[in-house]
Amino acid sequence: MRRLKELMIEKIILLNGFACILFVVLIFFFLAKDGLALFKFSSPWNFLFGTLWSPLSEPPRIGILPLFLGSLIVTIGATVISVPLGMACAVFIGEIAPKWMRETLKAGVELLAAIPSIVIGFIGMTMLGPVVKQLFHLPTGLTALTGSMALAFMAIPTIVSIMEDAISSVPRSYKEGSLALGATHWQTIYRVIIPAASSGIVAAIMLGIGRVIGETMAVMMLTGNASVMPQTILAPVRTMTATIAAEMGETVRGSEHYYALFALGLVLFIITFAINLVADAALHKNRRRK
Repeated sequence: MRRLKELMIEKIILLNGFACILFVVLIFFFLAKDGLALFKFSSPWNFLFGTLWSPLSEPPRIGILPLFLGSLIVTIGATVISVPLGMACAVFIGEIAPKWMRETLKAGVELLAAIPSIVIGFIGMTMLGPVVKQLFHLPTGLTALTGSMALAFMAIPTIVSIMEDAISSVPRSYKEGSLALGATHWQTIYRVIIPAASSGIVAAIMLGIGRVIGETMAVMMLTGNASVMPQTILAPVRTMTATIAAEMGETVRGSEHYYALFALGLVLFIITFAINLVADAALHKNRRRK
């Protein structure tokens, strides 16, 4: 009976794994079915490298380059802010903080991940936007920089959690051997522990980027929603996710605009899928080393 139960559990887990793969494949085909239909009206080159997003004009201009660059600028800005802060927090929690403080901080970081993105958007609009506007003397505080700072706050819990797990999983013998050879605690951290946990750290960064690039509500509220070629991080931009959320309810089913939004979703799906593949490869590399 016990063996039968174990076999049933194994089969259920196997079926769940295949179901997850099936769902991903179905999502891809769902997006591709309508997304690829766009190319009956527009060439892939104009879609990917066009500098004007104006699907309601006559004739429609459907170029996603401004949207892609807007997403890229916001993502890079959020990564530059969140990765150093996240690594510092992970090192402090994993290697420096006393045990009682470590558990409290870990719980606090996990609670930050539960804050809804629309709440972050409201906070950014009422507090962060006016500060950016006044500090840089801008006509509006809703810029790529504002969105980057808000998204960095949202990505930090993911980065800290995974990095701290990677740092804590480094064998204790590595640390003891380094200290026995005369290295200080700080030297052991940045010369032994961080390199040993590098694969997990890379995975944390990639998953944090995936969290940022897939965010919708906060960037729609904070980046200004200007679908033009971005010049600086202090200019309003529009991201791919915000475009889909803002325009999908206004499109006519079967129109060129409708297909363009599905094609945009397909591009976003491919980007996030590639990011998750890189993160998964980094995690498996770390396990093989062990």
